[in-house]
Amino acid sequence: MPSLDRILLPVDFSGRCQGAVRYAEALAAQFGSELMLLHVLPPPHYEFSALEVGGSVLNELFASRAAHVRKELNSYMERELQDVVVKRVLLEGDPARCIVGHAHAERVGLIVMPTHGYGPFRRFILGSVTAKVLHDADCPVLTGVHLEEAPPIESIAFRNVLVAIDLGDQSARTLEWANWLASSCGARLHLVHVTASIEGHAGEYHDPEWRDHLGGQVREEIAKLEQCTGTKAELVVESGDAPKVICKLAERIKADVLVIGRGSAAGVFGRLRTNAYAIIRESPCPVASV
Repeated sequence: MPSLDRILLPVDFSGRCQGAVRYAEALAAQFGSELMLLHVLPPPHYEFSALEVGGSVLNELFASRAAHVRKELNSYMERELQDVVVKRVLLEGDPARCIVGHAHAERVGLIVMPTHGYGPFRRFILGSVTAKVLHDADCPVLTGVHLEEAPPIESIAFRNVLVAIDLGDQSARTLEWANWLASSCGARLHLVHVTASIEGHAGEYHDPEWRDHLGGQVREEIAKLEQCTGTKAELVVESGDAPKVICKLAERIKADVLVIGRGSAAGVFGRLRTNAYAIIRESPCPVASV
């Protein structure tokens, strides 16, 4: 059974991160979660590599920097988060590795992070870190550019959940998590599967009945999957470019969150593997990679 007892939010004190905080706060309030704010301080040789200083001076500079960051973390959005349980954690090391390791050690149910970041450590909180977290994390990861443009907390709601599956090995897990989220929030669950386009080149012949045959097979497989997982969703099966079809549907139904599949060892996978970053980029709502 999925759980959101703990939500992890890596912070870099940027304006974009403040938007992610609002989504994390809304989820924490919905599920009664403990919200962990994590800042990762890169090792001294990253921050001070351009300075020709001795070891003792380097250690002193880093200690001073760490004390400043700790103070900033302890007061970060304190007023905005006063209604949820917050734990603030400062770690030193590689950002992606620390985020994934802390999430695993604390049995976190969800990592929330913006796609990009600003600030003095922006080179460590860019897309490469998000990509590594998406690839390595055991738990679902909620991300997307729209986390950075979050509306006021009181207007954040989860009424429509869209799940995109490719009928690969992890589809059952993805569908189960999306169904659990929708049920917990009292939301409508929508399911989309995108098949490859079967339109021929100009002048080529293709059987007009083949599309119906393929669609029928897909619907049968999805019906079996729903029966096995105990879910029932409003189904859409379309062909074409996966990111465009999925994101247009998300916009049409006014999805509040889009759920896609991801394997902890292999990253995002199946047809969604090559399209996942495009989906995250183009989605009109945050994307939960399960």
